[in-house]
Amino acid sequence: MTYTKKRWLVALIFAILILPFLFYAYLYLLRPSRTDLKTTLFPGIIYQREARSTPRPYMLHIVTIDLNAPGIGVLVTPGNGGIRAKTTSEFLKKFKLQVAINANYFFPFREEHPWDFYPHSGDKVNVLGQAISQGFVYSPPRSGWPVLCFDTNNRAQIIESGRCPDGTLQAVAGIDMLVNRGEAVKSDASDAKKPYARVAVAVGKKLWLIAVDGKQPHYSEGVTLAELSEIIVKLGADTALNLDGGGSTTMVVRDRSGIRVLNSPIHTKLPMRERPVANHLGFYVGKNPRASLNLPARKI
Repeated sequence: MTYTKKRWLVALIFAILILPFLFYAYLYLLRPSRTDLKTTLFPGIIYQREARSTPRPYMLHIVTIDLNAPGIGVLVTPGNGGIRAKTTSEFLKKFKLQVAINANYFFPFREEHPWDFYPHSGDKVNVLGQAISQGFVYSPPRSGWPVLCFDTNNRAQIIESGRCPDGTLQAVAGIDMLVNRGEAVKSDASDAKKPYARVAVAVGKKLWLIAVDGKQPHYSEGVTLAELSEIIVKLGADTALNLDGGGSTTMVVRDRSGIRVLNSPIHTKLPMRERPVANHLGFYVGKNPRASLNLPARKI
């Protein structure tokens, strides 16, 4: 082999070895800046981002929704006909929504490395806890799993027993009450004291969607359940519910610039990679997606 060919071979091998690191660095650059931001996304919907440094670095994302504002509606991922995993962005795009987060815990789930995981988008999955879309119950109540219920008038309430009342139009469930009657609730969950990526929804005079990024050293290392509860109490919420977190943690918006991920999800250890999940909680402003997409409405 000539000297020139050897040089080209070494350069090729070096390029192959360094490409994954360059790709990883590129994903890091896509993450939201560690700066504070507050902006009105739509009438009645405000987004706030906070870069906090104590007791550890973490990124806090809060969407505040006035359910009484004109044109605001709710949609949970439909489940009639079977549940197929989607990323939160895919859900938002399909149903022409404006804001969405991931919702219920689900199974089966596996995450080994970037090309070996389950579910992929379109794979069959099962929801844990009660889930209702357009009045159709597609996952039954689960004892001890609180549920967020919306009635036909957009009234929201969190039910600790895990079962929504008759007439509920949309519902998603979580695994922990974080706030009850305006007070923080102590959790005995196995990961309660571990800083982690978290998703929560809170109800009071407004509705709050809360996402905290995690698993990203020096950028956002997550919060404990107790810390999340205190954050929500300071918002003025009466009740709050812990939804699926970890690599599922995703908050997405669709505006004039297109679909944007507001936080930094970290599926398969890759920042800004969304995890396909079983269901989602979404909000629209103006045109009802049920009318445009012919979504079925069924009575409970």
